[in-house]
Amino acid sequence: MPDFDPRLYQPARQLLAGRVILVTGAGSGIGAAAARAFAAHGATLILLGRTTRKLEAVHDEILAAGGPQPAIAVIDLARAQGPAYFDLAAQLRANYGRLDGLLHNAAILGERTPIEHNDVGAWQQVLHVNLTAAFVLTRELMPLLRASADASVIFTSSGVGRRGRAYWGAYAVSKFGIEGLAQVLADETRDATRIRFNCINPGGTRTAMRRSAYPAELPEARPEPAAIMAPYLYLMGPDSTGVTGQSIDCQ
Repeated sequence: MPDFDPRLYQPARQLLAGRVILVTGAGSGIGAAAARAFAAHGATLILLGRTTRKLEAVHDEILAAGGPQPAIAVIDLARAQGPAYFDLAAQLRANYGRLDGLLHNAAILGERTPIEHNDVGAWQQVLHVNLTAAFVLTRELMPLLRASADASVIFTSSGVGRRGRAYWGAYAVSKFGIEGLAQVLADETRDATRIRFNCINPGGTRTAMRRSAYPAELPEARPEPAAIMAPYLYLMGPDSTGVTGQSIDCQ
C-alpha cells in the first residue's frame, strides 16, 4: 500500500500529459468525472459507453475545457460480442500504438432482492457487464498495455465487494470477482511487465446508480463524483508506479 493517504493526493497539472487512457462507462457519473479529470491533467481519452449522446457531451466538455481531442467508442457491454472487442483493439493499435491507462467503470446495479428471489437472467447480466466484460476487455487490450512504458489498469470495486451485504446479490458477487481479477492480474504481471492493476472503491457518491440503490437518501448527503478524483489520478499517474494488487478507498 502507499505510505500516504491517496485521498489527499495533489496531482501535478500535467500529470498525465501524453498518456492515452480508455474509460468505460464514460458517459455519466464517476466515469465522466474521471474522463474530465484525466483530460484536465493532459491525457488523451477514449470514451467508451453505450449512449452516443452522453459520450458526445463529455467529449465536448473536454474540448471546451482545453483538453486533448478525445475519441468515442460506442459499445454496449451487455450485448457486445468478440468482434466489438477485436475491432476496438485494432483501432487503438492503429491510432495510438499503445494504451497507458484503462479505467473499468461501467457497471449495472441489477436486482436488489434476496438471493432466493433473484432472476437467473438478471443475475447473469450483472455478472457479465460488471465482471466478464472487464475480463474480456482487459485480455484484448493487454498487448497495447504491454506496449506502454508505464501502464495502469483500475477496476471499480465496492464496499459490498469486500464484505457481502443482504439484498446486494449479483452486484456484490460481481465486485468480489473484480477484486479477485485485479489481484490475479497483479500477481501474474508483477515481475514480468510494467503494468499495474488496482481497485478503487469510490464509496457512496452522487450518481444515478446510488439514487437507484437508495431512493430515500438525500442527494446532498453524498459527494459529487468530481470530489473523489484524487485516488483515481494517483493510481493512473506515474506517482503510483510499483503499486499493484491493491484496493483503495476514496472515502
